[in-house]
Formats: sequence, structure tokens, C-alpha cells
Amino acid sequence: MATDKFEVVHDAPMLVGEAATWHEVESALYWVDINGHTVNRVHPASGKYSYWKMGSEPSALAVDGDNNLIVSTRTGLICLNTTSGKETPIADAPYDTKIVRFNDGRVDPAGRFWVGTMYEPRDKPAAEMYVLERGQLRRAWAGGMTNSNGLAWSLDGRTMFHADTTTHRIDCYDYDPASGAHSNGRTIKTFSTDKSAADYGGRPDGATIDSEGAYWVAMFEGGRVLRIAPDGEILREILLPVRCPTSVAFGGSDLRTLYITSASHGRPAAELEQYPLSGKVLSIRVDVAGREEPEYVHR
Repeated sequence: MATDKFEVVHDAPMLVGEAATWHEVESALYWVDINGHTVNRVHPASGKYSYWKMGSEPSALAVDGDNNLIVSTRTGLICLNTTSGKETPIADAPYDTKIVRFNDGRVDPAGRFWVGTMYEPRDKPAAEMYVLERGQLRRAWAGGMTNSNGLAWSLDGRTMFHADTTTHRIDCYDYDPASGAHSNGRTIKTFSTDKSAADYGGRPDGATIDSEGAYWVAMFEGGRVLRIAPDGEILREILLPVRCPTSVAFGGSDLRTLYITSASHGRPAAELEQYPLSGKVLSIRVDVAGREEPEYVHR
């Protein structure tokens, strides 16, 4: 797809943009810059931009019923009031913050905030998954992944999708929205790990679900976003003017604007020259609408 179809939502490049989140009430897009330690907001209609500096790396966002943000950071989970700027601690990080941090997260159909971790040494599958449920943080599962990403739920809430970026794999699980229990894990798509191959297409990062139940995923280092059927069939490929997209979210009044964050930190100079939009937040109009994301439920 021609790159002139894309719009730059915010012109300043992020180091590692992530966690694109559409705020329905505010008609605004939120995202984080992990390495820049900021939570960011732009109102696309006006272009007005705001940001909040965090004490450690933010990684995932959720909107609650009071229009506050729940923010996962390396050191724990906080509630951010974007009107006053007040931060209210919710839970301390349940891991060794020297080698682990929170990463991708999303709210499930019952209002729980699921947040996975990244095991930074990356020499073993030691990342974990946690759930914030009505103010209480618990571990949902341990090990088996290195860089937790791509959380999303099917339209009926009965299937949970998850990507382990390091293994280039997308899995899904049977899910019980009432209890939050997951079971029967199976892989629906595996991508090549050979980065030297001519057809290397990147590895799965942040994701979301559209109104028809398809899974949209940003392919880090692949310069593309994929729309994937629940059985793993690739339904659409959108080629991007950035090599390292990181997350996707549907927004706009009709939820047919796809927002895409990207990364520039640590990328080779030749790549940044070839992809001058690296790190910027982009948007493109798509044919299929997204769906409104659930809010986090405090109690």
C-alpha cells in the first residue's frame, strides 16, 4: 500500500512508542514512550498534544470508568488522573525490577487489566503474566515466554490471544470471562526467526481485534501490520513507512482509523535514513471498523 495514504498523528518521534489506546469519551489517542518515560495524548481533531512524565518506563494503558488511566510501569501499576496529573499507586511491581519490567497489557471483557512482563536478559523464557482485578494484582501464569505481547480477546470473550515476540509466535486460549481462567493453549501462527532471510517479515508485537473478530498485529522489524483470522490465515497486509511498528488501535468516531505506534531507539542509522518516520505515530483509514475496548473496573 502506498505510504502517502498514511498521516502522521504526532510529529515528534518516540524512542519506543507503544500501547496505542483510543479514549472514546475524550475522542483522543493515548500511547506511551517506554524509553522516554512518558504517557502521551493527542486529540486528532485539533492536534492538541499533552504528555505526562513517569518515574520509570510505562508500558501499557487502560481507561477506567472515571476516565482516568491505569498505567503499568517498571516499578508498578498506578492510576493517572490526566486532568490534575495526580498519580495514585495501585500495586508495586511483583518482580525484580533490575531485570524485569511490565510490557504489553489489555483489559478483558470483564474489566480485568492483564499485563505481561518482559524478561530483559532474554536468555530463558522467564516472563510472566499478571492480572489486576478490582485493585488486586495476582500472577496468572509464570514462565513459558520471554517478551509478552499481543493480548486481545475475541468478540464473544471466549478466546484470548497472546504473542510471545521472542519466539515469533501467536497463541490463543479458551477463556472464561466470568473467572478469568484460560486453558487449552494452541499456536495459530508462527513466523520465521531467520532475520537474514530475504522474506523475513518481522515478529508479532502489539495487537487488537476488529468488529469482525480478526486479529490485527504490528510486526516489529517487518514494516507491516497484519490482519489475521482466528485460525491463523493472513487476511490483509498493510506495508508501513516504518520498519518497527509496535502497537495498533482503532479510533475515530467510526472506529475505522487505525493508529500505529513505532520505535526509533537503537535502530541502525541506515534504517532511520530509509524510514524517516521511525518513532512517529501514524494513522490510516481502513475498511473494517474496530470495536470499543472494555474499561478497567476498580471494584
